[in-house]
Amino acid sequence: MNVLFLTLMEINDFSQTGIYPDLINEFAENGNEIYVVSPCEEKNKSRYKLIREKGRIHLVSALIPDYYGVGLIKKGISSLLIGKRFLEAINKAIPTVKFDLILYSTPPITFSSVIEKIKKKDNAFTYLLLKDIWPQGPIDIGALSEKGLKGLVTRYFKAKESRLYEISDFIGCMSQKNCDYLIRVSGIDGSKVEICPNSIKVRETPITDKNKVRENNGLPVDKTIFVYGGNLGAAQGINFIISCLVKNEENTDAFILIVGAGTEYNRLAKWFEENNPKNSKLVSHLPKKEYLKVMATCDVGLIFLDHRFTIPNFPSRLLSYMEGKMPVLAATDPNTDVGTVIEEGKFGYWCESDDPKVFVELMNKFTDEKERKDMGENAYKFLLSHYDISKAYQTIIEHMR
Repeated sequence: MNVLFLTLMEINDFSQTGIYPDLINEFAENGNEIYVVSPCEEKNKSRYKLIREKGRIHLVSALIPDYYGVGLIKKGISSLLIGKRFLEAINKAIPTVKFDLILYSTPPITFSSVIEKIKKKDNAFTYLLLKDIWPQGPIDIGALSEKGLKGLVTRYFKAKESRLYEISDFIGCMSQKNCDYLIRVSGIDGSKVEICPNSIKVRETPITDKNKVRENNGLPVDKTIFVYGGNLGAAQGINFIISCLVKNEENTDAFILIVGAGTEYNRLAKWFEENNPKNSKLVSHLPKKEYLKVMATCDVGLIFLDHRFTIPNFPSRLLSYMEGKMPVLAATDPNTDVGTVIEEGKFGYWCESDDPKVFVELMNKFTDEKERKDMGENAYKFLLSHYDISKAYQTIIEHMR
């Protein structure tokens, strides 16, 4: 079977890991030819190559305007051009391939023109992996508006969103609340909506000399380390994160490590520079190998989402914590069910992201090492049972049978 996979994740080689690379490899390992179209931003043009191939995986790069780490307006303009650039890359690199299945994820919602043309040409089955409900997410946190000039932009993107749902034969959502929300607000037929959660190929956690790695990275060896690794943007609610850092300065047993980048990184860095906290550290970037080593020495994984969200996000970084047998503390809006999953799976705690005092009180529930280890084991077992990549593959491929 020939599979076309459209993604906004920049993929440069065949050894990358994560929810998309692992799904790509799962399709290839099951005997499918999979053609992956991913972007190369203009700022990375020096490493642009139209197509790379290895075995059953074919990587096609589409040159697009800068999309990540830019303001919302620039990102919106880039989104408008993505469909056109992707189609140009497909026509140039693989013009004669006929596809049986088209897979694609949100964001963006502007893939609809590409999907529509190829679906009609090849009579292909279309499957949407719904990872972000856009543009409602930016509306929730004030980045977009439904009024004035911004309202025109919002209505345009909502029309694109509706069209994307319409042309999708099936839609895989990250959780039950995702499914319920989508059906309720979009009015689409619920029979074509199902749970297809974020999933990975589970790997062994690297064994490290915990104290040595901590010392080499300026981390305390005698405290419980809470780590956040991932994007630092408006969606994470930076004001709340800062208020938690401030409150944790009163804590003698807990240390917060933040590793990430994004549009809000500089604001967070400025706070660190001005306050020089003793119980937290900010790191902008680590090589992947070193990042995994540091993560393996930490005790609890953190998830942050802005309290204003009405859409039920389900962050994929949860999986890396679970893979590392790490319990999780999540502070989010009340509309996502990620906290419910964590608490019902008995591998962590959840609170709303509006009260730093409550957050720090929950941090203190992780002080017992044996309890942390038990919760970490629960997290790993839950990952194997619910979020192994083979299960996501079977969910999708079942429709082709």
